[in-house]
Amino acid sequence: MEKQSKIFVAGARGLVGSAIVRRLQADGYTNLLTPESGELDLTDQRSVVDFFSAEQPEYVFLAAAKVGGIHANNTYPADFIHINLVIQTNVIDQAYRCGVKRLLFLGSSCIYPKDAAQPMSEGALLTGPLEPTNEPYALAKIAGLKMCEAYNRQYGTQFVAVMPTNLYGPGDNFHPENSHVLPALIRRFHEAKLRQVRSDPSRNKDKVVVWGTGTPMREFLYVDDMADGCVFVMELDDETLCREMLSYPKPCFANLGTGIDVTIRELAETVKEVVGYEGALEFDPSKPDGTMRKLLDVSRARALGWQAKVSLREGLEKTYRWFLKNEDSVRK
Repeated sequence: MEKQSKIFVAGARGLVGSAIVRRLQADGYTNLLTPESGELDLTDQRSVVDFFSAEQPEYVFLAAAKVGGIHANNTYPADFIHINLVIQTNVIDQAYRCGVKRLLFLGSSCIYPKDAAQPMSEGALLTGPLEPTNEPYALAKIAGLKMCEAYNRQYGTQFVAVMPTNLYGPGDNFHPENSHVLPALIRRFHEAKLRQVRSDPSRNKDKVVVWGTGTPMREFLYVDDMADGCVFVMELDDETLCREMLSYPKPCFANLGTGIDVTIRELAETVKEVVGYEGALEFDPSKPDGTMRKLLDVSRARALGWQAKVSLREGLEKTYRWFLKNEDSVRK
């Protein structure tokens, strides 16, 4: 990509898209297309056709998606599969029809089978049943990366994808019910801390209850590390990209993660320390745990020359500082 290349970041206001925009701007890219959802409805085919026809972007980061945690996925399964399929189909097809040089599709580690061998390599895709709690979302993401692969095979496009592990950081969704586990924990510990401050400490019996047993293991990637990985892949030279990601049947995608996981209990305890909450922490085993372990094999990304830099503790501290600065807006 050239510094003046016209780059469309779909979903530029979300957690993932905003991090990609920050990274591109920091690297000196100046010609960014970042329409908000009110300006461009990616679920409306005519709107997407008109946008690509008018703007003629050279590169596309497809970060737009409907996302959520276990509760949201269980409650709105039809929305998760329908909205994501429509967005992906509209953007990927128009990218081909308008001659986009490269497209990067953002997937998710939930594409892998529930009982996939750990750590999960790219070759584990479609080797077993998915985790039921997020199957509709996972199927949509699988369809997106397979669509990229199919267009590469039939039309010679350079459409690739990355599969990041659980993401967190500035711009996350901190909704108490529809957010992912980490931002939900930050908000709940913070609000419990505020309740402690307002009450008599000697009489305070407040506690934070976390869903599940606390034993599942999860890997977390700071969102700015993820953005770094996305730009890295898009900037690969033609020879490397064609050899490593466009030579079917090699996967057209690479995992992005740290290669390190922690239990939900360890995560909750770390968030508790970072927030400064001094009350009790309990787990509710009547609530679903989800997949017991989700660790990505990141050897492919490392072989390409990329690896994460931000530790979980450092990332949590940065995220909590951002939350405090933006508390009024994120708590609405």
